[in-house]
Amino acid sequence: MSETAVFAGGCFWCMVEPFEEQPGILNVLSGYTGGHVANPTYEQVKSHTTGHTEAVQITFDPAIISYAELVEIYWRQTDPTDAMGQFQDRGDNYRPVIFVNSPEQRAIAEKSKAALVASGRFDDPIVTTIEDAKPFYPAEEYHQQFYAKNPRRYAEEHVQRSEFGDQHWN
Repeated sequence: MSETAVFAGGCFWCMVEPFEEQPGILNVLSGYTGGHVANPTYEQVKSHTTGHTEAVQITFDPAIISYAELVEIYWRQTDPTDAMGQFQDRGDNYRPVIFVNSPEQRAIAEKSKAALVASGRFDDPIVTTIEDAKPFYPAEEYHQQFYAKNPRRYAEEHVQRSEFGDQHWN
């Protein structure tokens, strides 16, 4: 039986590959969640009028990879100290959020966040929020698997994220 996890961490283009390459991942879908408009388009979301955040919905096999492992991967993809965007992506539609689907997921995410705070790894406060999941709307087809379809542009978008990861996690 599969489960789903939903994470927002800036542009969804950069959030697919790190999860997709893990064993036990069945699907990673780019989309929008957390807002008040049904079936939003990319243009609507980037206008900051829908309340949505770009996110990825990950379908995974918990017998192979745990939700806790996914949360740990998530932290390494984001700047958890930046509430209003990630790297070159600015605005509320790029805010870092762990959207939880159950009380169990919430407990795991809260425990992981507390451990990150206690680690002292970051000088600034950890501001990533943990929120109840809301309807998830798949993004347009051209956003799906962006890193594979547009490797050069993906590499350009991914530079700051990679440098930040190297600085804080290696």
